[in-house]
Amino acid sequence: MTGPARHAWSTTGLTALAPAAWGTTYLVTSEWLPPDRPLLSGVLRALPAGLIALAIGRRLPHGAWWWRAAVLGTLNIGAFFALLFAAAYRLPGGVAATLSAVQPLMVAGLALALTGERPARRRLAWGVAGTAGVAAMVLRPGAGFDAVGIAAGLAGTGVMAAGTVLGKRWGRPEGVGVMAFTGWQLTVGGLLLTPLALTVEGMPPALDAAAVGGYAWLSIVGTLLAYALWFDGVRRLPVGALSFLPLLSPAVATLLGVVALGESLTPLQGAGFLLAMASVAAAQTAPRRTAKEN
Repeated sequence: MTGPARHAWSTTGLTALAPAAWGTTYLVTSEWLPPDRPLLSGVLRALPAGLIALAIGRRLPHGAWWWRAAVLGTLNIGAFFALLFAAAYRLPGGVAATLSAVQPLMVAGLALALTGERPARRRLAWGVAGTAGVAAMVLRPGAGFDAVGIAAGLAGTGVMAAGTVLGKRWGRPEGVGVMAFTGWQLTVGGLLLTPLALTVEGMPPALDAAAVGGYAWLSIVGTLLAYALWFDGVRRLPVGALSFLPLLSPAVATLLGVVALGESLTPLQGAGFLLAMASVAAAQTAPRRTAKEN
């Protein structure tokens, strides 16, 4: 393997740690966090991590990056978390995860519209296969299909896809490190979620040691470190290949359910898991068919 190829796979591996960390959210939330407080969880994930990242990065936006950071923070964190939680309230987890799995297809459409990047047909086919794999892995018989929940789930996937494409298009300002860049977006998202959480859920409840530990994990590992890796990957990796990596989240959540919660994995779920992983791997190696194809 040549040096550039080795570096690309190293970057892909590090970026993949972000959705893998996000896949721990279900287990942490169900086992350690107070029930029915999804917006509070969003605030405590985003805002402390954002302030820590700002303190480490020691850089504030300048010029056009004030509004660009606000747009990216709203799409990637604030609006995404709010819509994700709205879908989680109204849909079974499997349905919500399946909706999020259409992100590669959404990214392909947005990339074509905003950057002129034409996706390879092979990658589109793997996007469909990845969605089917996640559906087989996480959907359960009798799953409910609430119209508002489905709209929120698709909108949440759409805003994250838009944030990914715009982040790729705008890049990162010269001289600004990934930690400062991450801090801008997490802080914006956390500040947007705070009044919403207070309005919808009221004042936070008293937290026991398990909840404090759970929020610490989600904030430091699942948000601060994960989003730093993710935003760095957005800058370095082709957007089409990058868009498949979030399929790792439901895969990790499913495996943790088996290992930590004693849940069973049916043959259909196992096949879905393999299909989803195959689509992620194939998307990283799909050849470019034109100069602008991604």
